[in-house]
Amino acid sequence: MASGSVTLLQLNDVHGYLEPHPELVWQGDAATFPRLGGYARIATLLRRLREERPGAVVALDNGDTFHGTYPVVLSKGQALVPILNALGLDGMTAHWDFAYGPQRLKALAGQLSYPLLAINCFDEATGELAFQPTRMVERGGLRVGIVGIAATIVDKTMPPHFSTGVRLTLGQDELPGHIARLRQQEGADLVVVLSHLGFPQDMKLAAAVPGIDALLSGHTHNRMERPAWVNGTPVIQSGCHGAFAGRLDLQVVDGKVTEVEHRLVALDDTLPEDPAVKALVDAALAPHRALLDEVVGHTEEALHRATMFRTPMDDLLLDAIAEAAGTDLAFSNGWRYGAAVPPGPITVGDLWNIIPPNPPVSVVELTGAELLAILEENLERTFAADPYAQMGGYVKRCRGLLLHAKLENPAGQRVERLFVGGEPVDPGRTYTAAFVTAQGVPGKYGRGRRNLGIHAVEALRRHLGARASIAPGGRQSVIPV
Repeated sequence: MASGSVTLLQLNDVHGYLEPHPELVWQGDAATFPRLGGYARIATLLRRLREERPGAVVALDNGDTFHGTYPVVLSKGQALVPILNALGLDGMTAHWDFAYGPQRLKALAGQLSYPLLAINCFDEATGELAFQPTRMVERGGLRVGIVGIAATIVDKTMPPHFSTGVRLTLGQDELPGHIARLRQQEGADLVVVLSHLGFPQDMKLAAAVPGIDALLSGHTHNRMERPAWVNGTPVIQSGCHGAFAGRLDLQVVDGKVTEVEHRLVALDDTLPEDPAVKALVDAALAPHRALLDEVVGHTEEALHRATMFRTPMDDLLLDAIAEAAGTDLAFSNGWRYGAAVPPGPITVGDLWNIIPPNPPVSVVELTGAELLAILEENLERTFAADPYAQMGGYVKRCRGLLLHAKLENPAGQRVERLFVGGEPVDPGRTYTAAFVTAQGVPGKYGRGRRNLGIHAVEALRRHLGARASIAPGGRQSVIPV
C-alpha cells in the first residue's frame, strides 16, 4: 500500500474575475472591502505552493469560470483560455460555463491544457458522456484519481440553450462505479471529487457514497475556514470571485489518510502579481478599459449580494428595471455572483458585473394566485428539506411586494401573508410586473409577456444618470416570521 502526501489547491466560482477587486469581508457586523483575487496572484500562490511541495500539488477548478465579467462574456470565454493555461491546473468542472451552449464549452475545453471533467453530463443523441469523467495524476508518491461532477441544474433551471443536446444527472448513481474503477483498475491511492452541486448537496452526496477521500465543493460560494466532515470525507469550499483559495494537505500511510490539514488562503497583496500572467490579464482587458472604467453614478451604500433576504445590489437593479418598465412590481433572480461595489463611484464595469448576461427588461401580467405560486416555488427551491431539491440561489429578489414567510414549513405552505402595494394580495386580480431573464419569473406563469427594447445594463445607466447618488434604501421584501 502506498504512502505519501499531496496538497490540493481549490479555486471555485471565480466567475471571470481577472484582476483584484473589492470583496466583502465581514468583521463582526462591519463590512470591509479589501482588494482580493486576480489570476496573477493565483499564479504566484501556485508557484509558491509548488516550490514548497515539489511534485505534490494538485490544482483544481470547480467551475463557474468562463462567465461573469464583460471581457469574458463578450469573448464567450475565449479571453480566459491563455490565462488558465498559464496556471497549469489539473482539471475543472462546470456550471455557468455552459452559458454559450455545450458545443462552445467543448471548444473551450479542447483548448485547455487540462480536462473538463463530468461524470453526469450525457449526449442526448448517443447517451455517451459529453466530457471526460475522471483523470489520474501522480503526485507526492500517490496516484490521485479526480472525479468531476457538473452542476445538475444546467438543464433544469437555466435557459434552454445552456443544455441543447445534453442532459445532466445528479451524479450520485454514477459515482460509486467511477470510484471502484479508479481504485481497482487504475490503482488510485486517493479519490478526490470535484463537484459543482452545491455545499448542502455535496454533504448529502458524501454521506451516501463511501470511498471519497476529499470533496471539493462549488456553486454556493461558502467561504469555509475549516472542513465539514461527513462519512469520513472532508468537504471544503472557498468562497467566490477568486478572492480566496482552499488548501487541503493529505497525508497517506499504507493507503489510509492519516492527517488532514486545511487552510483558507486570502488572495491579498501579500501575494505579488505574477508578471507573465498579469501581462495576459492586461492584454485581455486592454480593449475594454476605457469603457469599463467610465463612471456612471455614485452610491452612498455598499452594493453587494452577500445576504439572503435583501441586498443593496439587487435593490438598485430592481429600481432600474421597474423605472424602465413604469411598474412598481419587479423581480430578478437570487444571484450570488457579483463582487461588491464600496461606497463611491459606480463604473460601467460594475454594471456588467451586476448582471453579465445583460438580458432585456420585460413585463408580464400575473394574477395574485400566480404571484403566490411563484413565491412558494422559489422558497421551496431555496429551502427544501431535501438538499437535492434545492435548485435556486438566494431568495428571488422582489420589489413592490411584502412577503411574510414561514421558512420551516413544508413545500407549498411557506407563504403566510403577501402584500402588493401595501394591500393584501387579491388572487383574482391581475398585476403588471417587470423582470429580467427568463428565470426572473417562471415561464409557465403570466400572459402578455413582452420585451421593452432596453437591456438591463442600459436601464441601470439611465437610472443612475438621473440621480446624484444612490442612498441607502433598507427595503426588505421577504420577511421570515
